[in-house]
Amino acid sequence: MYFPGSDSIQERASGRLNTRSFDYILKSGRAVIYPVYKGTFERGDPGLTSDYPNPTSAFREHVFSWAKDVSRAIDYLETRPEIAPDRIAFMGVSWGAAMAPIFVALEPRFKACVLLVGGFYLQRSAPEVDAFNFAPRIKAPVLLLNGRFDFSFPMDTSQLPMFNLFGVPDTQKRRLVYDTGHNTPRPERIRETLDWLDRYLGPAQ
Repeated sequence: MYFPGSDSIQERASGRLNTRSFDYILKSGRAVIYPVYKGTFERGDPGLTSDYPNPTSAFREHVFSWAKDVSRAIDYLETRPEIAPDRIAFMGVSWGAAMAPIFVALEPRFKACVLLVGGFYLQRSAPEVDAFNFAPRIKAPVLLLNGRFDFSFPMDTSQLPMFNLFGVPDTQKRRLVYDTGHNTPRPERIRETLDWLDRYLGPAQ
């Protein structure tokens, strides 16, 4: 299951979505589900103009809605005969990676997690929707790929605190850092992601 970056908040046509972030997963033989989350694409919401958290009830309600979208998407996958319901992974990019601790901690059906250029937001939010409080509750193996010079999620104050708080054994979490900004080299991203999915979901069939 894919959760996109914040550009999807401004975009209003899901038919024009950029698949480059996960096309290599499709080519490897796996399926990708990309829900249209509340506030994105055709479900745009004038009350959501940024991915930055805030302590308002409006932001809290959006997070609740995104968590419901995630779980309902898995419910749908379980009705599809070509999908293995016990081999579902979460993949988040930027905004999706920053919000991932909430969704992965709440949804035990995720068996692996891949986070690209993620970390904790430095803005405050209500404690019941703060990713900081959910990271220790993650039980799925986590791969985190970061840029050393990421301006959105600084290494020492955002990336490392998230990685260190993940509640899985050290043997089930992996972090790689590249000499990049808010991106990672595509060849390395492809290799590490596919290897991680193969390890914890089994080879694609």
